[in-house]
Formats: sequence, structure tokens, C-alpha cells
Amino acid sequence: MCGIVGYVGTKEASPVILDGLRHLEYRGYDSAGMTVLNGGQLSTRKRKGRIVDGLSKLLDETPLMGCLGVGHTRWATHGEPSDRNSHPHHDQSGRISIVHNGVLENFESLREKLAAQGHEFKSETDTEVLAHLIGACYEKQNGGSDGVHPLTRAVMTALREVIGTYGIAVVCSDFPGLMVGARRGSPLIVGVGGGNILLPAMRVPSWLTRDRSPT
Repeated sequence: MCGIVGYVGTKEASPVILDGLRHLEYRGYDSAGMTVLNGGQLSTRKRKGRIVDGLSKLLDETPLMGCLGVGHTRWATHGEPSDRNSHPHHDQSGRISIVHNGVLENFESLREKLAAQGHEFKSETDTEVLAHLIGACYEKQNGGSDGVHPLTRAVMTALREVIGTYGIAVVCSDFPGLMVGARRGSPLIVGVGGGNILLPAMRVPSWLTRDRSPT
């Protein structure tokens, strides 16, 4: 059990995500982290331990700026509680970042296949394997005339190889206004309002849904 939050909109993402993670901390006290996109670059802060002692202090020391990001509070399943096993995780290129709630049952075989292709992993988690798999699918695309966004297509293609449960939020430095979410067996909510989109495994805050226009 973990908590995930994704945000894209008109506000600074970091305080919105941090507030969401505080509401979700009961889903995992082992670590917390977030990635924010700014100026075409993904920047990540993550730290082992409770939010108040770890991530919150880290963000005070080295703030994140930008209006698109994802965050995670972790209850460790694959890999011990540590900074390197904390989410978010990135693909091989560093252009894709993902947070994940769930368990991927076949991550070891997927990891072996990707390692044989030259992928190098920095953690023990199943989530990093999924990040690399999405990145590999993204790199292999040759356009496409199906009308599906390339990042969405990469996520869909990768998830066809996955056995297990997931609620995920994915961002890519190539697309500053896009966040992709998917779920199977794990909770995920989409809140839309006032030019903002929030993708939490939690309640949607009142400020987001107030004066919501039809979508």
C-alpha cells in the first residue's frame, strides 16, 4: 500500500503535491518523494522516513519549481526503505518519471530482459522496472496514425507485459502539459477544475472542484 499524487495546472506543483502526500501518509511512512518538470527538465527530491523529517525539509533546502509533477509516499514491498528505493523512479533516459501503488508480480523477469538490453537499475524496486519498460516502449515507437498520444501509447504497450496490480502516474520531460494515469486493482481518482488536474489515490480537495466547468 502506497500513496500517489499527480498534478498539472496553473499552480506551483510542489506545495499541491506535498499537501496531497501529507493526506496520504497513512498509506506509507517508509519514504516520500516527488518529481517536478520545469524548463524541460525533470527534478526529483526523495528521502527515507516521515514527510516532516525527510521530504519536507529537503524541499525547504532545495525547492522544486514547475506546474507539473508527481509524488509518492511509500510502504516498502520490493526493496528495503531507503533513499534509492524511494519513488519517483525514472526510465533509462531520465526523461520519464513514474510513481506507483501496487505490486508487479513479474518484475524480475522484466528486469532480466531489460538488463540484457543494456538497462542499468539504481534501485531494487518493481516500479523502476516499470519506468524502464515504459521508456523502452517510448523509444521504440515509429510515429503512429492511431491518434493516441505517444506517451499514452508507450504506457499502454508496457502495461500489456505487466502481471500484477497498479495505480500509476507518469510524466515525461518531452510533454510539459501531460500526465498519464492508469490503474488495475489499485485506487485512483481524477479531479478536474479551474485549469487544474489532480490525480490522487485520495479525496479530491475542494479548491479543485469548486466552480468546475463541464468536461
